[in-house]
Amino acid sequence: MSFDIALRRRLGARDIALTFKADDGLTVLFGPSGAGKTSVLNMVAGLLTPDAGHVRVGGATLFDAAARVDVAPERRRIGYVFQDGRLFPHLRVRANLLYGWRLAAEADRWIGLDEVVAFLGLGELLDRWPRSLSGGEAQRVAIGRALLSGARTLLMDEPLASLDASRRGEIIAVIERVRDDLKLPILYVTHDPAEAERLGTQLVAMG
Repeated sequence: MSFDIALRRRLGARDIALTFKADDGLTVLFGPSGAGKTSVLNMVAGLLTPDAGHVRVGGATLFDAAARVDVAPERRRIGYVFQDGRLFPHLRVRANLLYGWRLAAEADRWIGLDEVVAFLGLGELLDRWPRSLSGGEAQRVAIGRALLSGARTLLMDEPLASLDASRRGEIIAVIERVRDDLKLPILYVTHDPAEAERLGTQLVAMG
């Protein structure tokens, strides 16, 4: 079981509550804006603390309110890919990728820089600055940085939302390869039905 999630959190006047279990593959959190999808990702990542419940990924307990377990975000081995990539603007692509590598404990590193560069087709981008990249190129670099961080699972928060149609197709293909070739479990947020249907192996409705 890749994901065993039971979360509840009060945010302002709104209660966010979600319980689900999911096997390997890509699990889509699907629902309208404001449903709390990103908040769930942030709770899984450890960036937002639930009021109650638990987070278990790959059999490891990352949060359990009753048992008072709350693993620090940097020790959860979770790669987070945001809508806008969030590359470091003062670092070239190679240094952005290696930032992820340096974050990982040596024992947790399961893929190397050369493998990631080949897998994602980043060879011609390594010496470029983030500001010179297209949206699709920046997302490929962001995914590569997440893989190099020793991640055992990926969280993706609407990674296609800011891309035009041609770039969306490019990144969908990359995500499918991460899902199918690397067999990395993915928790994926979208409000796009076609995107959810194409990529998802399991759908969790929120709303």
